[in-house]
Amino acid sequence: MEAAALSDPEPVITPTVWHHLTHHGQVDEKNLMTIVRGLGMRIWDQHGKEYLDATSGGVWSVNVGYGREEIADAVRDQLVQMCYFAQTLGSEPARALSARLIEKMPGMSRVYFANSGSEANEKAFKMVRQIAHKRYGGEKKYKILYRERDYHGSSIGCLSATGQEQRRDQYGPYVPGFVSVPHCLEYRSQWGEVVNYGERAAAAIEEVILREGPETIGALCLEAVTAGGGVIPPPEGYWPAVQALCRKYDILLHIDEVVCGLGRTGAWFGYQHYGIEPDFVSLAKGLASGYAAISALVTSERVFDAIHEDSGNPQMDYFRDISTFGGCAGGLVAALKNIEIIEREGLVENTAKRGEQLLERLEELKSRHVVIGDVRGKGLFIGVELVADRVSKQPVRESYVAAVAAHCLKNGVMIGRTNRSFVEFNNTLCLSPSLIIGDEEIDRIVTAIDNALAATDLSLV
Repeated sequence: MEAAALSDPEPVITPTVWHHLTHHGQVDEKNLMTIVRGLGMRIWDQHGKEYLDATSGGVWSVNVGYGREEIADAVRDQLVQMCYFAQTLGSEPARALSARLIEKMPGMSRVYFANSGSEANEKAFKMVRQIAHKRYGGEKKYKILYRERDYHGSSIGCLSATGQEQRRDQYGPYVPGFVSVPHCLEYRSQWGEVVNYGERAAAAIEEVILREGPETIGALCLEAVTAGGGVIPPPEGYWPAVQALCRKYDILLHIDEVVCGLGRTGAWFGYQHYGIEPDFVSLAKGLASGYAAISALVTSERVFDAIHEDSGNPQMDYFRDISTFGGCAGGLVAALKNIEIIEREGLVENTAKRGEQLLERLEELKSRHVVIGDVRGKGLFIGVELVADRVSKQPVRESYVAAVAAHCLKNGVMIGRTNRSFVEFNNTLCLSPSLIIGDEEIDRIVTAIDNALAATDLSLV
């Protein structure tokens, strides 16, 4: 029997999975890398090969690392006790999690649960439009500004607010009333060398407001740190000027913290580095560290009150929206345990410390590799932009960036890169390791990138 089993042919794999963000004409389904196990910052593929994951699950989610049994146990216990009921009724886990979030977000007061970052952002867009209709019949304060290079999700509404052409292309027509404002990447300054670039970038937003008409602008939606658009922390002076504009023109400020929230930048939430007061904050990825699907839109009482203003039609004076899986109790308790772990292990503080350490090490690499044009980031969210020429800042070809990432992977370190975002600027290596990172993991990541840059010839790619 054993001999017969050894001679059996390998089973034929019939492709049934439609993989995310993947060109299937370039995929060998039989040999496709499959992650079967994770522990801490390490993952293993189907062949038993170990990798150090510097992407927190590929899309910046697993903030507390893999293999947290206490999160899994809490989810299992909750699912047995009460797995689900719509958020139209009370939920003990929802009450507990909303209280914990509001405790860490002074100035915010309400939490609307959903199941993805796209959905959380859509809720904010709908609230802006509803307020515009209640107060102005939809004729004023209905436009939503978004920033070049920012990404807010995969739905048609969110793509309408996304400043990345390759993510948008072929999915139009888009929702009317979304208007772009200039990016704030000083390394790619639109105005050449200027004093106080951050203030100049904010002034460019005001130019758009005045062009469109301040009475038409209802909200400004920005990532705290631009994520998939190249990891762009805001320049000095930018956020105070943006906040002042929102107050001057009565514009609601929506901060997308889907990536930055829950410690990623070295603060509980990215916007808290800059002393700003948002009206909306959207959360997802790190909220439960990928252990269950959950997202949230956190709002100010100002927004809550505006939605519930008496318009003389009580049937319409509330947010007529529901998120089916916003009622899944598993995600809520996963997020509660996730917050508990971040607090207990001091992971926000570790992120601030290790982020500075990683940035310093990458700056050292820049001094030795002319292909590195810029190193930037906040906390454990860091971008390394690669250029063919430092003077002209001509971006390297995307194939070069892919080759660098592939070299790292072959040598046991998984890093990220800008991917299908821009026609020209898919040239940034992206690092977002779990918040548990230590000296050993930083050494491995930096060494892998160092070796990959040394081994990859610009002229051969």
